[in-house]
Amino acid sequence: MRLLRYGPPGAEKPGMLDRQGRIRSLAGVLADIDGAALAPDRLDRLRRIDPQSLPVVDGCPRLGPPVAGIGNVLASGVNYRGHAAVVALPSEPIIFSKHTGAISGPDDPILVPPGAVKVDWEVELAVVIGRPARRLPVEQALDHVAGYMVANDVSERDFQSERGGQWIKGKSWESFCPLGPWLVTSDEIADVQALALWLDVNGERVQDSTTAEMVFSVAELVSYFSHFMALRAGDVILTGTPTGVGMTLGRYLKPGDVVRLGVSGLGEQCQRVVPDGDGEAP
Repeated sequence: MRLLRYGPPGAEKPGMLDRQGRIRSLAGVLADIDGAALAPDRLDRLRRIDPQSLPVVDGCPRLGPPVAGIGNVLASGVNYRGHAAVVALPSEPIIFSKHTGAISGPDDPILVPPGAVKVDWEVELAVVIGRPARRLPVEQALDHVAGYMVANDVSERDFQSERGGQWIKGKSWESFCPLGPWLVTSDEIADVQALALWLDVNGERVQDSTTAEMVFSVAELVSYFSHFMALRAGDVILTGTPTGVGMTLGRYLKPGDVVRLGVSGLGEQCQRVVPDGDGEAP
């Protein structure tokens, strides 16, 4: 299944993508696509629905983040082997978090905050937890995954690394975590370690890799996180980005740039970079 949420920010409605690529409304079936809706039995009920029986949503509405009420956005850094040319690969996953206020829709603009000078891009596979997970062995980890999404882990490198604090400072401005366009349930993905992912800036391909290049697999990451914190349904884990980010290329995003990215089977995102003029530089 491809589950989604459509409509204005803060007023999204639940939907499902049918085989023809049309949005079908789930508003009469469930209140929203949140952690509770991702429980295995709830997803099984949705799978039994014939999409053709649901109302078609007219036009091309804005798509919001596919999951509502996300409690935690967790992430793993330096998790692709291509990074070996510029940084030593870790012996254990490097983990950090993003503020949930960074979550946005897949095609919403990227806002450049006041004082930002190094806004960067990172195409990533996002994992959505479907049921509680504590101290999971690796072989059971994927049983707790509801599905997968495309993510752009937008980062302000100066805030992240040069301002005397944790990475979360450079990872959390509004719009710095576009998710979607859809949540693709895990039963649709034959091999999560065989997905192509790519990112273009102004039409130039700058990232092009596959999840086979991960240092730590999705199952290993879910297991690892669950040994340090209790994971809950609706939590999101970003699994790292391949080489080709602005930090290594020596260039960064500026207003007017267009970022397009995708993961095979999970859809595509497209964001225009715009200035955020609210407030003053910190």
